[in-house]
Amino acid sequence: MDLIPGRADLWFLPLGGTGEIGMNLNLYGHAGLWLMVDCGVTFNSPLQPNSLSKADVVAADPAFIARQPENLAGIIITHAHEDHIGALPALWPRFKCPVYATAFTAEILRRKLAEVGLLDKVPIIEVKTGDTKHIGPFAVQFLAITHSIPEPHCLMIRTEAGSVFHTADWKIDATPMTGKAFKPRVFQRLAQENVTAMVCDSTNALREGFSVSENDCYQALLQVISQAQGRVVVSGFSSNVGRLIALGRVANKTGRYMALLGRSLQNMVGAARATGHWPEDLHLIDANDLGYLPKAEVLVVATGSQGEPKATLSRLAADMQRELSLESGDLVIFSSIIIPGNEAFIEKLVQQFQQRDIQTLQSHDTDLPIHVSGHPCRGELELLYSWVKPQIAVPVHGEAAHIEANAQVAHQAGVPIQLTGLNGDLYVLAPEPRIYKQVVKTGRIALLRS
Repeated sequence: MDLIPGRADLWFLPLGGTGEIGMNLNLYGHAGLWLMVDCGVTFNSPLQPNSLSKADVVAADPAFIARQPENLAGIIITHAHEDHIGALPALWPRFKCPVYATAFTAEILRRKLAEVGLLDKVPIIEVKTGDTKHIGPFAVQFLAITHSIPEPHCLMIRTEAGSVFHTADWKIDATPMTGKAFKPRVFQRLAQENVTAMVCDSTNALREGFSVSENDCYQALLQVISQAQGRVVVSGFSSNVGRLIALGRVANKTGRYMALLGRSLQNMVGAARATGHWPEDLHLIDANDLGYLPKAEVLVVATGSQGEPKATLSRLAADMQRELSLESGDLVIFSSIIIPGNEAFIEKLVQQFQQRDIQTLQSHDTDLPIHVSGHPCRGELELLYSWVKPQIAVPVHGEAAHIEANAQVAHQAGVPIQLTGLNGDLYVLAPEPRIYKQVVKTGRIALLRS
Protein backbone atom coordinates (compact mmCIF):
# COMPACT_ATOMS: atom_id res chain seq x y z
CA MET A 1 0.00 0.00 0.00
CA ASP A 2 1.06 3.61 -0.56
CA LEU A 3 2.39 5.03 2.74
CA ILE A 4 1.33 8.64 2.25
CA PRO A 5 -1.33 9.60 4.80
CA GLY A 6 -4.09 11.87 3.52
CA ARG A 7 -6.04 14.54 5.36
CA ALA A 8 -8.68 12.02 6.40
CA ASP A 9 -6.01 9.64 7.72
CA LEU A 10 -4.53 9.31 11.18
CA TRP A 11 -1.88 6.58 11.32
CA PHE A 12 0.40 5.09 13.96
CA LEU A 13 3.56 3.28 12.89
CA PRO A 14 5.94 1.97 15.58
CA LEU A 15 9.48 1.23 14.42
CA GLY A 16 10.70 0.25 17.90
CA GLY A 17 9.23 -0.47 21.34
CA THR A 18 6.15 -2.47 20.29
CA GLY A 19 6.76 -6.16 20.83
CA GLU A 20 9.74 -5.36 23.07
CA ILE A 21 10.61 -3.15 26.04
CA GLY A 22 13.00 -0.33 25.14
CA MET A 23 14.23 1.19 21.90
CA ASN A 24 11.09 3.32 21.50
CA LEU A 25 10.60 5.01 18.15
CA ASN A 26 7.05 5.89 17.08
CA LEU A 27 5.62 7.68 14.05
CA TYR A 28 2.26 9.34 13.59
CA GLY A 29 1.09 10.07 10.05
CA HIS A 30 -1.44 12.68 8.87
CA ALA A 31 -1.90 14.97 5.86
CA GLY A 32 1.25 13.84 4.06
CA LEU A 33 3.58 14.33 7.04
CA TRP A 34 4.96 12.33 9.96
CA LEU A 35 5.60 13.15 13.61
CA MET A 36 8.20 11.15 15.55
CA VAL A 37 7.68 10.47 19.25
CA ASP A 38 10.85 9.33 21.05
CA CYS A 39 14.07 7.92 19.66
CA GLY A 40 15.63 5.52 22.15
CA VAL A 41 18.05 2.65 22.62
CA THR A 42 18.02 -0.70 24.37
CA PHE A 43 20.77 -2.77 25.95
CA ASN A 44 22.36 -5.25 23.61
CA SER A 45 22.57 -8.75 25.04
CA PRO A 46 25.32 -10.96 23.65
CA LEU A 47 23.31 -13.93 24.92
CA GLN A 48 20.65 -13.39 22.28
CA PRO A 49 20.87 -15.17 18.91
CA ASN A 50 22.19 -12.96 16.07
CA SER A 51 23.22 -10.32 18.62
CA LEU A 52 25.21 -7.32 17.44
CA SER A 53 28.08 -8.42 19.64
CA LYS A 54 30.31 -5.34 19.38
CA ALA A 55 27.58 -2.88 20.35
CA ASP A 56 26.75 -1.93 23.92
CA VAL A 57 23.39 -0.57 22.80
CA VAL A 58 21.18 -0.80 19.73
CA ALA A 59 18.47 1.39 18.22
CA ALA A 60 15.49 0.87 15.97
CA ASP A 61 16.37 1.00 12.27
CA PRO A 62 14.95 4.36 11.10
CA ALA A 63 15.31 3.62 7.37
CA PHE A 64 11.62 4.14 6.57
CA ILE A 65 11.50 7.74 7.78
CA ALA A 66 15.18 8.50 7.05
CA ARG A 67 14.44 8.01 3.34
CA GLN A 68 11.92 10.86 3.46
CA PRO A 69 13.25 13.46 5.94
CA GLU A 70 11.34 16.20 4.11
CA ASN A 71 8.13 14.56 5.37
CA LEU A 72 9.19 14.48 9.03
CA ALA A 73 7.62 17.53 10.69
CA GLY A 74 9.41 17.17 14.02
CA ILE A 75 10.58 14.92 16.85
CA ILE A 76 9.16 14.93 20.38
CA ILE A 77 11.07 13.41 23.29
CA THR A 78 8.64 12.60 26.11
CA HIS A 79 11.31 12.20 28.82
CA ALA A 80 15.04 11.65 29.27
CA HIS A 81 15.29 7.89 29.83
CA GLU A 82 17.75 6.20 27.48
CA ASP A 83 15.07 4.04 25.86
CA HIS A 84 13.35 7.25 24.73
CA ILE A 85 16.23 9.67 24.04
CA GLY A 86 19.44 7.65 23.71
CA ALA A 87 19.51 7.17 19.93
CA LEU A 88 18.73 10.74 18.95
CA PRO A 89 22.30 12.10 18.83
CA ALA A 90 23.34 9.27 16.51
CA LEU A 91 20.24 9.32 14.30
CA TRP A 92 19.37 13.04 14.10
CA PRO A 93 21.70 13.71 11.12
CA ARG A 94 19.40 11.45 9.10
CA PHE A 95 16.34 13.54 10.03
CA LYS A 96 17.52 17.17 10.47
CA CYS A 97 14.28 18.48 11.92
CA PRO A 98 13.32 20.36 15.13
CA VAL A 99 13.28 18.50 18.44
CA TYR A 100 10.71 19.32 21.14
CA ALA A 101 11.37 18.62 24.82
CA THR A 102 10.92 20.07 28.30
CA ALA A 103 13.80 21.85 30.06
CA PHE A 104 15.27 18.85 31.91
CA THR A 105 15.03 16.56 28.89
CA ALA A 106 16.54 19.30 26.72
CA GLU A 107 19.42 19.67 29.18
CA ILE A 108 20.18 15.94 28.99
CA LEU A 109 19.94 16.06 25.21
CA ARG A 110 22.31 19.02 24.92
CA ARG A 111 24.91 17.19 26.98
CA LYS A 112 24.63 14.18 24.68
CA LEU A 113 24.80 16.32 21.55
CA ALA A 114 27.91 18.12 22.83
CA GLU A 115 29.70 14.78 23.02
CA VAL A 116 29.17 14.17 19.30
CA GLY A 117 29.71 17.74 18.04
CA LEU A 118 26.05 18.48 17.29
CA LEU A 119 25.22 20.92 20.07
CA ASP A 120 24.92 23.97 17.81
CA LYS A 121 23.30 22.10 14.92
CA VAL A 122 20.15 20.55 16.41
CA PRO A 123 17.23 22.99 16.84
CA ILE A 124 15.79 22.22 20.29
CA ILE A 125 12.46 23.83 21.16
CA GLU A 126 11.75 23.82 24.90
CA VAL A 127 8.17 23.34 26.02
CA LYS A 128 6.36 23.62 29.34
CA THR A 129 3.55 21.61 30.89
CA GLY A 130 0.26 22.49 29.24
CA ASP A 131 1.85 24.00 26.14
CA THR A 132 0.41 23.17 22.73
CA LYS A 133 2.88 23.16 19.85
CA HIS A 134 1.77 23.13 16.22
CA ILE A 135 4.15 20.79 14.41
CA GLY A 136 3.11 20.55 10.78
CA PRO A 137 -0.53 19.34 10.80
CA PHE A 138 -0.23 18.08 14.40
CA ALA A 139 -1.30 20.14 17.42
CA VAL A 140 0.52 18.55 20.37
CA GLN A 141 -0.29 19.35 23.99
CA PHE A 142 2.20 18.36 26.70
CA LEU A 143 0.58 16.96 29.86
CA ALA A 144 2.50 16.15 33.05
CA ILE A 145 2.51 12.56 34.26
CA THR A 146 4.38 10.77 37.08
CA HIS A 147 7.35 8.51 36.34
CA SER A 148 10.87 7.97 37.73
CA ILE A 149 12.60 10.97 36.17
CA PRO A 150 12.00 14.74 36.19
CA GLU A 151 9.47 16.21 33.78
CA PRO A 152 7.89 13.11 32.21
CA HIS A 153 5.10 14.06 29.84
CA CYS A 154 2.34 12.37 27.94
CA LEU A 155 0.97 13.88 24.75
CA MET A 156 -2.44 14.85 23.45
CA ILE A 157 -2.02 14.85 19.67
CA ARG A 158 -4.86 16.53 17.77
CA THR A 159 -5.41 16.52 14.02
CA GLU A 160 -8.23 17.19 11.56
CA ALA A 161 -8.73 13.41 11.25
CA GLY A 162 -8.82 12.55 14.96
CA SER A 163 -6.83 12.65 18.18
CA VAL A 164 -4.42 10.42 20.07
CA PHE A 165 -3.55 10.32 23.75
CA HIS A 166 0.04 9.01 23.87
CA THR A 167 0.88 8.07 27.46
CA ALA A 168 4.65 7.42 27.10
CA ASP A 169 6.02 5.94 30.38
CA TRP A 170 3.89 6.59 33.46
CA LYS A 171 2.48 5.38 36.76
CA ILE A 172 0.04 6.78 39.31
CA ASP A 173 2.23 8.08 42.13
CA ALA A 174 0.66 10.24 44.82
CA THR A 175 4.05 10.74 46.55
CA PRO A 176 6.82 10.96 43.95
CA MET A 177 10.33 11.92 45.03
CA THR A 178 10.60 14.50 42.26
CA GLY A 179 7.90 16.58 40.60
CA LYS A 180 4.24 16.89 41.56
CA ALA A 181 1.75 14.19 42.48
CA PHE A 182 -0.36 12.51 39.81
CA LYS A 183 -3.46 14.59 38.94
CA PRO A 184 -6.46 12.49 37.78
CA ARG A 185 -8.53 15.53 36.74
CA VAL A 186 -6.17 16.29 33.85
CA PHE A 187 -7.04 12.96 32.27
CA GLN A 188 -10.68 12.83 33.32
CA ARG A 189 -11.22 16.01 31.29
CA LEU A 190 -9.99 14.26 28.14
CA ALA A 191 -13.15 12.12 28.13
CA GLN A 192 -15.05 15.20 26.92
CA GLU A 193 -13.02 15.20 23.69
CA ASN A 194 -14.06 11.78 22.34
CA VAL A 195 -10.40 10.75 21.98
CA THR A 196 -9.84 8.56 18.93
CA ALA A 197 -7.06 6.38 20.36
CA MET A 198 -4.96 5.90 23.47
CA VAL A 199 -1.44 4.57 22.83
CA CYS A 200 -0.41 3.15 26.19
CA ASP A 201 2.54 1.74 28.15
CA SER A 202 2.20 -2.03 28.70
CA THR A 203 5.31 -2.79 30.77
CA ASN A 204 3.49 -4.00 33.90
CA ALA A 205 0.21 -5.12 32.30
CA LEU A 206 0.77 -8.65 33.61
CA ARG A 207 0.83 -7.40 37.22
CA GLU A 208 -2.33 -7.01 39.24
CA GLY A 209 -3.06 -4.03 41.46
CA PHE A 210 -1.09 -0.81 41.60
CA SER A 211 2.57 0.14 41.41
CA VAL A 212 4.42 1.12 44.59
CA SER A 213 5.32 4.77 45.24
CA GLU A 214 8.87 6.07 45.12
CA ASN A 215 8.31 7.34 48.67
CA ASP A 216 7.78 3.74 49.82
CA CYS A 217 11.08 2.83 48.19
CA TYR A 218 12.74 5.68 50.10
CA GLN A 219 11.36 4.34 53.37
CA ALA A 220 12.61 0.82 52.57
CA LEU A 221 16.12 2.04 51.68
CA LEU A 222 16.17 4.14 54.85
CA GLN A 223 15.31 1.08 56.94
CA VAL A 224 17.98 -1.12 55.35
CA ILE A 225 20.76 1.47 55.39
CA SER A 226 19.96 2.55 58.97
CA GLN A 227 20.79 -1.00 60.10
CA ALA A 228 24.02 -1.32 58.10
CA GLN A 229 27.29 -1.26 60.06
CA GLY A 230 29.79 -0.86 57.24
CA ARG A 231 30.02 1.00 53.96
CA VAL A 232 26.92 0.93 51.75
CA VAL A 233 26.97 0.96 47.96
CA VAL A 234 23.67 1.33 46.09
CA SER A 235 23.42 0.65 42.37
CA GLY A 236 20.42 1.36 40.18
CA PHE A 237 19.55 3.18 36.99
CA SER A 238 21.44 6.47 36.80
CA SER A 239 18.50 8.24 35.16
CA ASN A 240 16.24 7.61 38.16
CA VAL A 241 16.68 11.04 39.71
CA GLY A 242 13.90 10.37 42.22
CA ARG A 243 15.90 7.42 43.58
CA LEU A 244 19.03 9.57 43.80
CA ILE A 245 17.12 12.19 45.76
CA ALA A 246 15.78 9.46 48.05
CA LEU A 247 19.31 8.23 48.71
CA GLY A 248 20.45 11.79 49.41
CA ARG A 249 17.73 12.05 52.06
CA VAL A 250 18.74 8.66 53.46
CA ALA A 251 22.32 9.94 53.77
CA ASN A 252 21.11 12.97 55.72
CA LYS A 253 18.95 10.82 58.02
CA THR A 254 21.65 8.23 58.75
CA GLY A 255 24.65 10.51 59.20
CA ARG A 256 26.38 9.26 56.07
CA TYR A 257 28.15 11.17 53.32
CA MET A 258 26.99 10.40 49.78
CA ALA A 259 29.25 10.24 46.74
CA LEU A 260 28.61 9.28 43.14
CA LEU A 261 30.78 6.85 41.20
CA GLY A 262 30.08 6.85 37.49
CA ARG A 263 30.00 9.48 34.78
CA SER A 264 26.31 8.99 33.96
CA LEU A 265 25.34 9.65 37.58
CA GLN A 266 27.37 12.85 37.69
CA ASN A 267 25.79 13.95 34.44
CA MET A 268 22.25 13.25 35.62
CA VAL A 269 22.67 15.11 38.91
CA GLY A 270 24.31 17.98 37.05
CA ALA A 271 21.30 18.27 34.77
CA ALA A 272 18.94 18.08 37.74
CA ARG A 273 20.82 20.91 39.44
CA ALA A 274 20.87 23.01 36.28
CA THR A 275 17.09 22.77 35.93
CA GLY A 276 16.17 23.15 39.60
CA HIS A 277 15.27 19.54 40.37
CA TRP A 278 18.04 18.77 42.87
CA PRO A 279 17.17 19.84 46.47
CA GLU A 280 19.62 22.36 47.87
CA ASP A 281 19.90 20.54 51.20
CA LEU A 282 21.26 17.36 49.60
CA HIS A 283 25.03 17.58 49.51
CA LEU A 284 27.45 15.30 47.72
CA ILE A 285 31.10 14.76 48.55
CA ASP A 286 33.98 14.22 46.18
CA ALA A 287 34.54 10.50 45.66
CA ASN A 288 38.26 11.04 46.31
CA ASP A 289 37.41 11.80 49.96
CA LEU A 290 35.74 8.44 50.60
CA GLY A 291 38.94 6.81 51.85
CA TYR A 292 39.21 9.29 54.73
CA LEU A 293 35.78 8.49 56.18
CA PRO A 294 34.84 5.91 58.82
CA LYS A 295 33.11 3.04 57.04
CA ALA A 296 29.81 3.67 58.86
CA GLU A 297 29.66 7.14 57.30
CA VAL A 298 30.00 6.05 53.66
CA LEU A 299 27.09 5.88 51.19
CA VAL A 300 28.05 5.46 47.55
CA VAL A 301 25.81 5.38 44.50
CA ALA A 302 27.46 3.44 41.69
CA THR A 303 26.69 2.60 38.07
CA GLY A 304 26.56 -0.98 36.82
CA SER A 305 23.49 -2.64 38.35
CA GLN A 306 23.16 -4.83 35.24
CA GLY A 307 26.64 -6.30 35.59
CA GLU A 308 28.19 -4.23 32.81
CA PRO A 309 31.89 -5.18 32.74
CA LYS A 310 33.18 -1.61 32.39
CA ALA A 311 30.90 -0.04 35.00
CA THR A 312 31.80 0.99 38.54
CA LEU A 313 30.12 -1.92 40.32
CA SER A 314 32.15 -4.47 38.37
CA ARG A 315 35.34 -2.61 39.26
CA LEU A 316 34.32 -2.53 42.93
CA ALA A 317 33.68 -6.28 42.82
CA ALA A 318 37.17 -6.82 41.42
CA ASP A 319 38.65 -4.31 43.92
CA MET A 320 39.92 -2.17 41.07
CA GLN A 321 38.11 1.14 41.81
CA ARG A 322 40.64 3.83 42.70
CA GLU A 323 38.41 5.90 44.99
CA LEU A 324 36.97 3.07 47.10
CA SER A 325 37.88 -0.39 48.31
CA LEU A 326 35.17 -2.51 49.91
CA GLU A 327 35.82 -4.86 52.81
CA SER A 328 34.17 -7.68 54.74
CA GLY A 329 30.86 -6.55 56.24
CA ASP A 330 30.16 -3.82 53.69
CA LEU A 331 26.82 -3.92 51.86
CA VAL A 332 25.94 -3.63 48.17
CA ILE A 333 22.26 -2.95 47.37
CA PHE A 334 20.84 -3.53 43.90
CA SER A 335 18.02 -0.96 43.69
CA SER A 336 16.92 -2.09 40.24
CA ILE A 337 15.27 -4.86 38.29
CA ILE A 338 17.22 -7.47 36.36
CA ILE A 339 16.82 -6.68 32.67
CA PRO A 340 16.18 -9.97 30.82
CA GLY A 341 19.41 -11.24 29.33
CA ASN A 342 21.59 -9.82 32.11
CA GLU A 343 20.97 -12.55 34.71
CA ALA A 344 24.34 -14.26 34.24
CA PHE A 345 26.30 -11.00 34.44
CA ILE A 346 24.57 -9.95 37.67
CA GLU A 347 24.97 -13.39 39.25
CA LYS A 348 28.69 -13.31 38.51
CA LEU A 349 28.91 -9.89 40.12
CA VAL A 350 27.07 -11.04 43.24
CA GLN A 351 29.37 -14.05 43.57
CA GLN A 352 32.44 -11.83 43.34
CA PHE A 353 31.20 -9.72 46.25
CA GLN A 354 30.15 -12.68 48.35
CA GLN A 355 33.52 -14.40 47.88
CA ARG A 356 35.05 -11.35 49.60
CA ASP A 357 32.46 -11.51 52.42
CA ILE A 358 30.74 -8.37 51.13
CA GLN A 359 26.96 -8.55 51.65
CA THR A 360 24.56 -8.08 48.74
CA LEU A 361 20.85 -7.33 48.72
CA GLN A 362 18.62 -7.65 45.67
CA SER A 363 14.91 -6.95 45.46
CA HIS A 364 14.08 -10.69 45.43
CA ASP A 365 16.04 -11.14 48.69
CA THR A 366 13.64 -9.03 50.76
CA ASP A 367 9.99 -8.11 51.14
CA LEU A 368 10.98 -4.46 51.42
CA PRO A 369 10.49 -2.41 48.22
CA ILE A 370 14.15 -1.46 47.73
CA HIS A 371 13.25 -1.01 44.07
CA VAL A 372 9.91 0.07 42.59
CA SER A 373 8.77 0.25 39.00
CA GLY A 374 8.01 3.45 37.14
CA HIS A 375 5.25 1.81 35.10
CA PRO A 376 1.53 1.13 35.68
CA CYS A 377 0.05 -2.17 36.83
CA ARG A 378 -3.39 -3.40 35.77
CA GLY A 379 -5.28 -1.31 38.30
CA GLU A 380 -3.71 1.89 37.03
CA LEU A 381 -4.30 0.94 33.39
CA GLU A 382 -7.97 0.33 34.10
CA LEU A 383 -8.34 3.69 35.82
CA LEU A 384 -6.69 5.65 33.02
CA TYR A 385 -8.75 3.92 30.32
CA SER A 386 -11.93 4.65 32.29
CA TRP A 387 -10.96 8.30 32.69
CA VAL A 388 -9.87 9.04 29.11
CA LYS A 389 -12.52 6.83 27.43
CA PRO A 390 -10.77 6.44 24.05
CA GLN A 391 -12.49 4.73 21.14
CA ILE A 392 -9.39 2.62 20.40
CA ALA A 393 -6.73 1.13 22.69
CA VAL A 394 -3.24 0.67 21.21
CA PRO A 395 -0.94 -1.08 23.71
CA VAL A 396 2.80 -0.49 23.17
CA HIS A 397 6.03 -0.60 25.19
CA GLY A 398 6.01 -4.30 25.96
CA GLU A 399 6.49 -7.79 24.62
CA ALA A 400 3.57 -9.64 23.01
CA ALA A 401 2.25 -10.98 26.34
CA HIS A 402 2.29 -7.49 27.90
CA ILE A 403 0.48 -6.03 24.89
CA GLU A 404 -2.24 -8.68 24.98
CA ALA A 405 -2.71 -8.18 28.72
CA ASN A 406 -3.02 -4.42 28.24
CA ALA A 407 -5.65 -4.98 25.55
CA GLN A 408 -7.62 -7.20 27.94
CA VAL A 409 -7.64 -4.45 30.55
CA ALA A 410 -8.81 -1.93 27.94
CA HIS A 411 -11.65 -4.25 26.94
CA GLN A 412 -12.71 -4.70 30.56
CA ALA A 413 -12.60 -0.92 31.03
CA GLY A 414 -15.10 -0.45 28.20
CA VAL A 415 -12.82 0.62 25.34
CA PRO A 416 -14.72 -0.52 22.20
CA ILE A 417 -11.71 -1.42 19.99
CA GLN A 418 -8.29 -2.87 20.82
CA LEU A 419 -5.59 -2.94 18.15
CA THR A 420 -2.57 -5.10 18.98
CA GLY A 421 0.50 -5.51 16.82
CA LEU A 422 4.26 -5.25 16.50
CA ASN A 423 6.95 -2.95 15.14
CA GLY A 424 6.40 -2.40 11.43
CA ASP A 425 2.61 -2.78 11.59
CA LEU A 426 0.59 0.16 10.30
CA TYR A 427 -2.22 1.08 12.67
CA VAL A 428 -4.96 2.99 10.84
CA LEU A 429 -6.74 4.96 13.57
CA ALA A 430 -8.95 6.97 11.22
CA PRO A 431 -11.10 6.96 9.23
CA GLU A 432 -11.68 3.19 9.74
CA PRO A 433 -9.66 1.41 12.48
CA ARG A 434 -7.58 -1.53 11.27
CA ILE A 435 -4.03 -2.92 11.22
CA TYR A 436 -1.95 -3.73 8.16
CA LYS A 437 0.66 -6.25 9.28
CA GLN A 438 4.38 -5.73 8.63
CA VAL A 439 3.99 -2.90 6.17
CA VAL A 440 7.47 -1.58 7.01
CA LYS A 441 10.58 -3.69 7.44
CA THR A 442 12.06 -3.07 10.88
CA GLY A 443 15.23 -4.11 12.63
CA ARG A 444 18.05 -2.98 14.88
CA ILE A 445 21.18 -1.00 14.19
CA ALA A 446 24.30 -0.93 16.36
CA LEU A 447 25.37 2.18 18.21
CA LEU A 448 28.99 1.67 19.25
CA ARG A 449 30.07 3.38 22.44
CA SER A 450 33.51 3.97 23.85
